[in-house]
Amino acid sequence: MGSSYQKMFNLATVETVSGVVESVGKITPTKGMYSGIHLVLKTDKETIAVHLGPEWYIERQDVKLEKGDKIEVKGSRITFDGKPAIIAAECKKGGSVLILRDSAGVPAWAGWRR
Repeated sequence: MGSSYQKMFNLATVETVSGVVESVGKITPTKGMYSGIHLVLKTDKETIAVHLGPEWYIERQDVKLEKGDKIEVKGSRITFDGKPAIIAAECKKGGSVLILRDSAGVPAWAGWRR
């Protein structure tokens, strides 16, 4: 968990939200990082950005998240670029679960070879 972006994941701010995916896109959180996949989730209370993980990792997973999907996201609530966001640890869609981080917040792709 080297970069300052990765250190933003905080176990003390982990929560679970559910809603409908409004959009899925790419984001480069900080200069020099790989582009990542993020989505915009509309919940009962808010519309919030959810950061999933590096594009190369997300695209290799069996669980595909698309606009209109009803999902549940467990992750750390952060402030990113002055706005609330969630760094996802897992996303549930139907009976499938996309695991992104372990219980300590370590990314599932840490140590992965592309």
